[in-house]
Amino acid sequence: MPLITVSRMVGAGGAELAARVAATLGWQLVDNQIVDSVAQRLGVPVSEVVEREERVPTLVQRLADALALGAPEVLSGSTPTPLPPSEERILEVTANVIEEAVASGPTVLVGRGAQWVLGEREDSLHVFCYASRTELSARVAARLSLTLKDAEKYVIESNRQREQYVRSHWNRAWLAQENYHLCLNTGWLGIDRAASIVVQVAREHFG
Repeated sequence: MPLITVSRMVGAGGAELAARVAATLGWQLVDNQIVDSVAQRLGVPVSEVVEREERVPTLVQRLADALALGAPEVLSGSTPTPLPPSEERILEVTANVIEEAVASGPTVLVGRGAQWVLGEREDSLHVFCYASRTELSARVAARLSLTLKDAEKYVIESNRQREQYVRSHWNRAWLAQENYHLCLNTGWLGIDRAASIVVQVAREHFG
């Protein structure tokens, strides 16, 4: 079943590009509903999954994960507060949701480690969206109503977290070109042109 994964720098417009590609091809788009499904299956608030996705766990989170995995007896009280799901459990459930979505038909997936979960499949097209820091910051500033200075800080930290997240869980370099079939500068191309390139390549590749 053909699929396209869209990895993206924060501010590169990857989600918007994915939506346009899916609409043009008539494929299903899988984006934020991954988070909703994962949260539902784990029985936790969506906000908890959002807080931990594509980020390296903090020390507190790692301690909680360790307790959840192997040492519940250290908690005091007769009715201890349930611990949040471990990072490994979130990744496992996310992978299951992604694989089930792809099995249902041609799919465009945004982020959430889809490129790494599905990286070995021959029926895949992996896309990476990037832009200059100036362009990323300008887009984030407009979207989140931030100053350019604050937007730049947000871009730097968010992309740093994504890079560390990929290295931590898959031992891969997030920005390495060999991980992708297409690397598109959405700042230079614009979202429409970049999306049209993905559509053209997909049609040629998948027939």
